[in-house]
Amino acid sequence: MLDDRKIPGGGLPDGLPKKRIVVALGGNALGEDLDSQMRAARIAASAIVDLIESGHELVLVHGNGPQVGMIETAFETAARADECFPVLPMSVCVALTQGYIGYDLQNVIRRELDSRGLSKPVATIVTQVVVSRDDPAFAAPSKPIGGFLKPEEAAQLKAEGVAVIEDSGRGWRRVVASPAPTDILEADVVRCMLEAGQVPIACGGGGIPVALVEGDYVGQAAVVDKDLAAARLAELIGADTLIILTAVEKVCLDFGKPTQREIDHLSVAEAEKYSAEGQFGSGSMQPKITASLRFVSGGAGREVLITQLESARAGIEGQTGTHITSDAS
Repeated sequence: MLDDRKIPGGGLPDGLPKKRIVVALGGNALGEDLDSQMRAARIAASAIVDLIESGHELVLVHGNGPQVGMIETAFETAARADECFPVLPMSVCVALTQGYIGYDLQNVIRRELDSRGLSKPVATIVTQVVVSRDDPAFAAPSKPIGGFLKPEEAAQLKAEGVAVIEDSGRGWRRVVASPAPTDILEADVVRCMLEAGQVPIACGGGGIPVALVEGDYVGQAAVVDKDLAAARLAELIGADTLIILTAVEKVCLDFGKPTQREIDHLSVAEAEKYSAEGQFGSGSMQPKITASLRFVSGGAGREVLITQLESARAGIEGQTGTHITSDAS
């Protein structure tokens, strides 16, 4: 259970209660290549350790949108050049991203902890997320992966039967099925690490999608939304707070219009109302709102904070960001 212990070198301001927090970091925030990923990971580590230094328990979930597409494309290209190279299943591609993104994140987080005199082990968990084979998402691929395509590249992929969409006015991208997470096989491992005072990195890329088939968990050709996976993990480990890090400091109404305005607090009812009105982009903010509602609606006392990476600590202290609760305050 949670307690009021502080970690060396840290502390909670003005009696702020210790929280168990799941942080969802977007894959796009980690760059498009290995060099930019390393630079982005260092920036992320500082914000993440800010929260740990404040005395909170923390689990990190990261996306892999650009990275998983890069891996799949690389193996497809190799297979076309040499039949000895396999075309990897999407589930394996996700597992590969968990390994190499987790490797960068755990190293920079550990280094940042050490630099502040904080002793906490950090480890990446290869995490399997259970989905249903009957999920209607398999019939309607919608999750963008990989980088943005030129119009002619998108047209060629369409001609080859590959699903592509125009992603929120930013360009064309490939899409795969994105079923809802129903369970997380390694949730108990995450909980045990937290209770031992450690920092787990879990559900990378939304988790490796698996479905129960004749008694075995079998990888699926899909990518689970990392915000939905983070929300499900937060439920399973008894988290108080879900932080979804994005490109903006606060959720906005009328985004991009002269009437644009920021929101400090949202109740479940308000978020549902604005969602029904189409206020949130289907390829950008709406999935984050959907994940937020699933988490907040599932139990009393839960809260979601949506903000940008640099504002995470100020947000958890109530100074900025958009806070979603069962009742707005």
